[in-house]
Amino acid sequence: MNAERIAALAGPGVAVEVVAETGSTNADLLARAAQQCGPLLLVAEHQSAGRGRAGRSWLSSSEGSLTFSLAWRFDGGPHRLSGLPLAVGVALGDALGLLGVQVALKWPNDVLKDGAKLAGILVETRCAADGGTWAVIGIGLNLAMPDDLEARIGRSAAGAPWLARMDREVLMAKLLDALSAALHLFARSGFGAFCARWNLRHAWQGETVTVIDNGAVVQEGLAAGVDDAGRLLLDTAAGRVAVLAGDVSLRVKT
Repeated sequence: MNAERIAALAGPGVAVEVVAETGSTNADLLARAAQQCGPLLLVAEHQSAGRGRAGRSWLSSSEGSLTFSLAWRFDGGPHRLSGLPLAVGVALGDALGLLGVQVALKWPNDVLKDGAKLAGILVETRCAADGGTWAVIGIGLNLAMPDDLEARIGRSAAGAPWLARMDREVLMAKLLDALSAALHLFARSGFGAFCARWNLRHAWQGETVTVIDNGAVVQEGLAAGVDDAGRLLLDTAAGRVAVLAGDVSLRVKT
């Protein structure tokens, strides 16, 4: 992919870099955060040590995946970024829908297609010298899912063959535009501006689910969407509870 063409196709305001290979685009941008002066998109044609939430690995292939990170500075401390991964999910869902790929969202950071994972989101932060916060938003998007990669992942994963046939630079520019617009809105209004749209795409609305932390079930109930802070709402036997993001997994009860 060509960085200059992606930048030309996308709206102004975000610098673009493309590397042939790196370990993790998130790790690269976090290491550069202290020297960053503006929004920066880093795209890796191949990522050898991609990371997901809670220290998990993100496996991808250069032919069948799009892996990138976007560094974006926000005013204030990290506490002001509550719900940011969910807002990014909404932006991706809307952009993919316009491209003909309908998706659902799983709390807190997964994009699903036909019930299987199509994309993952990892948001990490660094304090800026001026008191603001750099958010590094990493995204891995499956375009094609070859059998050998799905076997390595060890669970069902989705692909999007229509996207795989698109011009990669055009696709990347469209996603960048959607993310940029969403991040500007988030900076002004927080997750509250995205809450209703997230709930419309909630994959497991009304389903009985369990929340698992460190291998133990910590909550069980009917999934009732999210609130304006991005917390998962569960209707339990003891009433409605709000679950905070963290090292928590959400699974459909079997």
